[in-house]
Amino acid sequence: MSLIISTVKKEKQRIDYMLEKYREILAGLPKGTISEKKVNGNTYCYLKYRDGKKVVSKYIGKNDVESIREQIEKRRHVEAMIQSLTEEQKLAKKVLEGKI
Repeated sequence: MSLIISTVKKEKQRIDYMLEKYREILAGLPKGTISEKKVNGNTYCYLKYRDGKKVVSKYIGKNDVESIREQIEKRRHVEAMIQSLTEEQKLAKKVLEGKI
């Protein structure tokens, strides 16, 4: 039984490390969505996100739109990984506490 417990402990340490790294990555990525607005036949792109109760719109230059789009997609992936790892972390804690 101690082999299983030591394996779960190592896995929990790995999960904790990965969560920390993903949260660091997440802090550097933009949040929100890109919206387009047409004015006089020209299309302008804005990054829209919430800051508390307020919705913030920031203009994105034409050269930066694809880069921001990729970063937002990466953010969604990182958020999904954090959610998955958090669930695994809860399960590992339960095993280590003897609740399973």
